[in-house]
Amino acid sequence: MPLFINERDVSEILTMDLALETVEQAFRLMGEGTADNHPRARISLPKGPLNFMCAAAPGAGVMGLKVYGVIDGLPGRPYVQLISTDTGELLALMEAGVLGQVRTGAASGIATKYMAKEDSTSVGIIGSGQQAQTQLEAICNVRKINEVKVFSRTSERRELFAKQMTDKLGTQITPVNSAEDCVRNVDIIITITSTSKPVLSGEWIPKGAHINAAGANNWTRLELDNEAIKRSNIIVADDVEQAKLECGDLLYPIERGVLRWDQVSNLSDVVNDRVKGRSSNNDITLFESQGLGIQDITTGLRIYEIAKEVGKGSTF
Repeated sequence: MPLFINERDVSEILTMDLALETVEQAFRLMGEGTADNHPRARISLPKGPLNFMCAAAPGAGVMGLKVYGVIDGLPGRPYVQLISTDTGELLALMEAGVLGQVRTGAASGIATKYMAKEDSTSVGIIGSGQQAQTQLEAICNVRKINEVKVFSRTSERRELFAKQMTDKLGTQITPVNSAEDCVRNVDIIITITSTSKPVLSGEWIPKGAHINAAGANNWTRLELDNEAIKRSNIIVADDVEQAKLECGDLLYPIERGVLRWDQVSNLSDVVNDRVKGRSSNNDITLFESQGLGIQDITTGLRIYEIAKEVGKGSTF
């Protein structure tokens, strides 16, 4: 019988360490040709779009999809459906808000693992919402971070983020008053906003920095200016085909002749050592994260397996 796994059960099972493992597995399977990801599709409706993304990973024995509606600006309520590639049976249906938040952070963690300098110790993060929490947590899991600066438009929110994440991670986080102050002289930069105007200027980026741009997962969004793209020596997307549909950070520079798609690589090729994540400590490296269905189903499968082992979830 299939399991229904609610958000509470997911949050009790899913750790960042587990998500880093399953998301890296997703990229490894894609690079090996034993998994396939279908770009996110959106159906426009009067009260807001229906979004769905699907993937199949025969190499892991699972296929499935994530679906969520965004109604009149209310928070989406995503669900992941898992199906066995061996029998075609439904394995699980799970609430996937926490799953999506954690696996998105984990994707940036994997990109950082393969693309940031080994001796990176400092982070500047622009954005202080829920997604920012897991972005920072993932980076702190793959590098020994001892300095973090955070900027967002509302001082109260960045101060609260700094306090909460200092307590959670045990690393001192300092709120700062501008995006420029946030990213000056840091090793790793994170942008995780919903802006339609750039928040990161290429002029501010230090040599050798790695950038995780995780907010521009819609063609209407834009976090980086053209100079940031020009200065990036290596540009990687979680999936180039999906980026061609919705990555504002890349679509606009390509439209203006600043960049070509053949200059953008898949993270799966970096993980599988077909493309170098960086060539030198002076390289500026950029990871553009859109969020993929393959990340949801590989992570969801592990959650399902653990839920069965420990007796969580309910049959239906």
